[in-house]
Amino acid sequence: MAGMTGEKTWTLSREHTVNRMGRPGADVLSTPSMILLMEMAAIEAVDTRLGAGFATVGFHVDVKHFGAAVLGSRVTARAEVTAVDGNKIAFKVAAFVDDRKIGEGTHRRAAVSTAA
Repeated sequence: MAGMTGEKTWTLSREHTVNRMGRPGADVLSTPSMILLMEMAAIEAVDTRLGAGFATVGFHVDVKHFGAAVLGSRVTARAEVTAVDGNKIAFKVAAFVDDRKIGEGTHRRAAVSTAA
């Protein structure tokens, strides 16, 4: 599983901005939205490779958000599996606008049964 990658891209809309959180005029990518996109990339990397009845849940995020993205920007998050320990999976994550990195860090998820 180490080395597997996932990627997710959005065209930045108002729902992904700081403005959606009640701050008019702040039409830039919010940190929670960037983290969500990174999580979605991590899910893309591994969840389709799990057996039936399993999914992953996030339990740790450690990221820096150091660049802006404005409405209409194409924001891409990439996740790469760096380690697997039992049911726990570690990722290196990053977010980009075109080739400009706007965030990076690590993320951890655990594979869990979805059976009731």
